[in-house]
Amino acid sequence: MWILYIILPLAGLSLGWAIRWLYARFQLTSSEQRAERIRQDAIKEAEAKKKEILLEAKEQVIRERNQQERETRERRAELQRYERRVLQKEETLEKKTGQIERIEQQFAEKGKQLDERESELGKQEERYRSELERISGLTVDEAKALIIADLENDARHDAQALINKIEQDANLTAEKKARDILVTTIQRLATEVTGDVTVTTVTLPNDEMKGRIIGREGRNIRTLETLTGVDIIIDDTPEAVVISCFDPVRREIAKTSLERLIVDGRIHPARIEEVVSKVSKDTSQKIFEEGEKVLFDVGIHNISQDAIRALGRLYFRTSYGQNVLYHSREVATIAGVLAAEIGVNRDLAKRAALLHDIGKGAESDSDQNHAEIGMEMARKMGEDPRIINAIGSHHNDVEPTCIESVLVQIADAISAARPGARRETLDNYIKRLENLENIAEGFTGVDKAYAIQAGRELRIIVNNETVSDERTRDLAKEIAKKIENDLRYPGRIKVTIIRETRIVEYAR
Repeated sequence: MWILYIILPLAGLSLGWAIRWLYARFQLTSSEQRAERIRQDAIKEAEAKKKEILLEAKEQVIRERNQQERETRERRAELQRYERRVLQKEETLEKKTGQIERIEQQFAEKGKQLDERESELGKQEERYRSELERISGLTVDEAKALIIADLENDARHDAQALINKIEQDANLTAEKKARDILVTTIQRLATEVTGDVTVTTVTLPNDEMKGRIIGREGRNIRTLETLTGVDIIIDDTPEAVVISCFDPVRREIAKTSLERLIVDGRIHPARIEEVVSKVSKDTSQKIFEEGEKVLFDVGIHNISQDAIRALGRLYFRTSYGQNVLYHSREVATIAGVLAAEIGVNRDLAKRAALLHDIGKGAESDSDQNHAEIGMEMARKMGEDPRIINAIGSHHNDVEPTCIESVLVQIADAISAARPGARRETLDNYIKRLENLENIAEGFTGVDKAYAIQAGRELRIIVNNETVSDERTRDLAKEIAKKIENDLRYPGRIKVTIIRETRIVEYAR
């Protein structure tokens, strides 16, 4: 019985191992079969893919072969067309060559005929020339000279007529254009028309003040003259003291100081020194303020401190009674308007015009004129070369090299020549008129010369027997050139020449 308990478990265990082995064997057989099927399927698929690739390759080869054959046929056809075209051109060239040969033969024959004709005409021309010389009594060279002289006179007359017409047209056009621009400029200009007068006389409340100004043993007047650098003239003029000095700034300081001392009443060396020092500072400040003010009015910036002070010093300078600073501002305004009218650099023209008289405000003892000093100052300030040229050329000290320089000259002349701008003494005025008349009367053929329109026009009467119409125009130019070279004058002078034939007879 107990054996059964032993055998039965062993038998069950053996049966389990047998079943497990059989199942494993079955699984292995199934896997091998599946692997075999997969391999067979892969082989079949590869064979099918191989056939498909081979088929596509064959089709591609066939297509390429067909394409190659088609291109070959097209090239062969194109070559055949080229060959036909070349053959046609060769035939055409052969025909043209034959035509050219025939034409050359014809030209050669005609050339021979022309040579024979030319030789015959030359002989006939020689016979005609000999006959003409015999009839006219002139050689060929003499006839040529006669014809050339006649043609030269005609050409000179026609040329002079053409020049006169061109000059008249140019003068009419230029004068109208210039008149329009100047009228527009002057109409737009709003400025003072009264000239300033530099006051060098100080009014005293009474003659006793002269003694106080002189002081004990002349101490007061010596101190005032030493501190201000002026000469104070005290003469018999009632209730007046004259201040004399070439420097307008010193003269202004002395005048203001003396007026303050007179008002204050305390006149002694210490007080004089104190007042002069304060007035000097105030004047220096006023100079700077006047320079800045005119720059602001004109609209110019970026200028050095020295230039501002030089401009401010012009406030105390006058030229023929015209304040130089106001004159510079006016010239800048006119130049700006002119530049805007003709379309050039407006800012450059205004800057050059404002600085054109800056040399008059320089603190320099140089023997150069104000234009040369102004050029040097502008060069040190790093101004534009065109501005430097405009400063130096506004009185023709140097040649103007740009349109802005010419505009500054025009604006300067307009400002100086306008009514009320400057005062001129009667002697200078009469002398200028006499000089104008003397220049004109110095030319041959001038009978009389009259300076009219306040010296703005010179009217000349010439002898019609000695001066021809053609000579009249040249004479006017020569007189105008002589006036430009010999005289200095504001604006321009019109030269008018009158040539007339006047015949008088009396019936008795």
